[in-house]
Amino acid sequence: MSAAGVRVVEVDRSDRQDRRRQGKSGPLDAVSAARAAQSGRARGAPKGRDGAVEAVRALMVDERSARSEQTQANGQARALIVTGPEDLRAGFAAHATADLVTDLASLRPRPGAVVGYHTRIALRELGRRAEFLDSQLGCLDALIMPLVTGHAPGLLALHGVGPDTAALLLVAAGDHPERLRSEAAWAHLCAAAPIPASGKTTRHRLNPAGDRQANHALWRIVITRMSSHPPTRAYVERRTAEGLSKPEIIRCLKRYVAPQVYPTSAPPPTDTPDSGGGLTL
Repeated sequence: MSAAGVRVVEVDRSDRQDRRRQGKSGPLDAVSAARAAQSGRARGAPKGRDGAVEAVRALMVDERSARSEQTQANGQARALIVTGPEDLRAGFAAHATADLVTDLASLRPRPGAVVGYHTRIALRELGRRAEFLDSQLGCLDALIMPLVTGHAPGLLALHGVGPDTAALLLVAAGDHPERLRSEAAWAHLCAAAPIPASGKTTRHRLNPAGDRQANHALWRIVITRMSSHPPTRAYVERRTAEGLSKPEIIRCLKRYVAPQVYPTSAPPPTDTPDSGGGLTL
């Protein structure tokens, strides 16, 4: 549509009151979306699917499923060993994951006891599957790394940001990050913008909306910095002494990190004032 010169806007969700009154259906959602676009209530620009970030997103979909299946295969192998014959438990229970996969994939079961023989066959196939998925993940990482490096080298230069974390942030921003109007909008997208809690209390809570993968990327950065970044460690010690819990400190640090990764993953427009993170380490 955009290539044809038609202006495209992004509609977040259907009107909740309309859904409560008239029920949930495709035609009603389409009418609600059209009304939101016509009235100007929906005016956000879509991410766009025509650049390097879209290529990263496609690869990340495959990587996420491969990693999930690898974890599942490893867990199934562990469970079979625990519930299998005694000699299997004695031989494999103490193995580290990498060694376990290698040893299971090289098993050569010999006919014998029915349970032991077929359990070894199942373990061998699980080991081979885990090895295949590991090689597939290596290939995907080799494809993702140059795309991320070429698109946002400054993002990888930040402390605690690796290729996978950078890819999650880039996918959240999209191929056209200029649609994000400010650091505050970026923080909301990452679900890291505090909003006032209901009632008379002055406390804030984390907003429940936003991109959960981007929020997880911020969490990764924070956890890494808490263990290896001196200014962050000093901040954690100071806030702990003030009585804040670890989850509260992590929430504060997420809000601090969000503006740091914003210029490198979603460059702001030149005419947009900085809305700031407002947190000092």
